[in-house]
Amino acid sequence: MDEAKRKRWVLAILSIFSFGSILAVLVNEYYMYFVAYVWFGFIYGMCLQYGRFCFSSAFRDLFAVGVPRMVVGIMIATILFSLVSTFVTASGMSGFHPAPFGFHSIIAGLIFGVGMVLAGGCASGSLYKIGEGNGTSLLVVISLATTLAIFVDIGGIANAFVPDSWAESAMSKKLPASVTVSDGWIDQFLAGHVWNLPVRKISTMLGLDSESFFGIFLGDFLVGTAIPAILLLGIVYYFWARKQHRRKFKKEKGIDPSLKDDIEGFWAMVISSKRTAIAGLVLGVAAGLHIYVMQGLRVKFGINNAGTLLKKINWDSGLSINNTVFDPGYWYVTSQEGQWAAWVMDKLGINIMDNIFFGYSNGIPNPIVNGPGWMSIALVFGAMIMALLHNEFKLKMPTRELVVWAILGGFLMGIGSRIGLGCNVGAFFVRTANGDPNGWFFGIGMIAGAFFGVKFFTWWTDRQMAKEMANF
Repeated sequence: MDEAKRKRWVLAILSIFSFGSILAVLVNEYYMYFVAYVWFGFIYGMCLQYGRFCFSSAFRDLFAVGVPRMVVGIMIATILFSLVSTFVTASGMSGFHPAPFGFHSIIAGLIFGVGMVLAGGCASGSLYKIGEGNGTSLLVVISLATTLAIFVDIGGIANAFVPDSWAESAMSKKLPASVTVSDGWIDQFLAGHVWNLPVRKISTMLGLDSESFFGIFLGDFLVGTAIPAILLLGIVYYFWARKQHRRKFKKEKGIDPSLKDDIEGFWAMVISSKRTAIAGLVLGVAAGLHIYVMQGLRVKFGINNAGTLLKKINWDSGLSINNTVFDPGYWYVTSQEGQWAAWVMDKLGINIMDNIFFGYSNGIPNPIVNGPGWMSIALVFGAMIMALLHNEFKLKMPTRELVVWAILGGFLMGIGSRIGLGCNVGAFFVRTANGDPNGWFFGIGMIAGAFFGVKFFTWWTDRQMAKEMANF
């Protein structure tokens, strides 16, 4: 595709979304709430594609070939996101709520980490790669969404793996009769286990005021995000980048490098990729501002959840029993994709509202008025714009082998994201940046899962190559 044609496509995409946004707000002011999701989705997609941000690629590159570039970018984005969130939270304009604190986050991260390596992309990475024309990534998202929709409603033989304590505790919650808790593994996991866990932030764990600027800055930002992120980068430098830096230094200077030289090497690692660093900076700031903007719109319209807006504009079909829909108020992936799959299943006559996830909390709104869903769609097109501008858009159809990996990887990510109540974005990036210790728990599991996934892929590739050589 020549440059002129690529620019015309970019202009067409921007024109359609701009015109649609203006028209929506003119039709009803309430649509401004959903339009905000759209344009932040655009920013996320552009940043992800520009910086080649993908958690799967980050750990695959690190464990397989020792390249730390993308891990550095992710940590930069996390620190900046946390810093902006500090001011947003202190101003009282944050809609973030920490998740129940438990070791299930590590297990969830482990499953998710293996899945994202097998799939060749994490949840957010798969979305932006669709914008580059990657057909395999589209299969990953379809597999993830379908698995999520089925998994939250699974019962039958799965109930044999529910501990008696979960079942008893879940039944004691006295949920509405329409939610068949006794016949759902995830329902009993949530109501019988997760809901009983304490909800904590790093600041409160340190005995600090989680609503004061000092408490948030010292506890959630400095101790909860910045220091662990810098320590993680230090570990990455020591085990993966230090040896190369010291070898290069000794070759050029003829002497052994000092501690000061190692510090300079650490900084060189951080700024080694301009595109990734810039994308991390913009991504972190945008994610923090997103929380502020969505909470501001909630105050403006006098709501706590988009379900209220949908009732006011007569789009109340698909609301949960509590008249709510999935509306995090910040960047999130997987739940809205699961809603898409559930909406299709519902239209096919499958009852998918008899569980906590859809029936009690998140509903199944029409995709036309699904704010987070539009955020994911806009993310794809934001990535497409950047790919077109940099001549990186190319339709790539999956091979039969990639189809298998995509479905299997999406399947594992769908399961991991529900057990962890989020994915690499919602369960790690957002939580870590907002002082939720679950974020680091999920991250530990995700890193371990990525390590095992890389080791498995290395074994599989070597095995396949040995077979081909034997046949040759």
